[in-house]
Amino acid sequence: MITQKARYALRALAALAQVDPGEPMMISDIAEQQTIPKKFLEQILLELKHQGIVASRRGKQGGYLLLKPADEITYGEILRIIDGPIAPLPCLSITAYRKCDDCDGEQTCEIRHVFAKVADATRKVLFSTTIADTAALPAGAEITRLLA
Repeated sequence: MITQKARYALRALAALAQVDPGEPMMISDIAEQQTIPKKFLEQILLELKHQGIVASRRGKQGGYLLLKPADEITYGEILRIIDGPIAPLPCLSITAYRKCDDCDGEQTCEIRHVFAKVADATRKVLFSTTIADTAALPAGAEITRLLA
């Protein structure tokens, strides 16, 4: 399962994707629109800023905006930033590989072979689904409709 922090990050990015490119959105507006606690949202957006996903502007016309187009920001990228490795087993992680503690050999591990299929399918969906894809959904639509 993904964390609440990741869900909030994805919802905040979808909100930013719905405004005109280059136009900032105030954090209070994002928090209210997406029902996200403002203090928690500040932490999330700061992390996304450090990773080059969003930028912030100060002043009267300030707020947060996407640093790159929404169709170039994938769910997989955001989940890795917020939650870390996506793989169900450490031996299947692309970014944080490590041998399982009780491993007798990856080539003969039945569990690894099954979960390798799961990891591949999951990555395929997460890295082919962008913030633009989900921002275009009508309000209240479920992501499963998009991926069905």
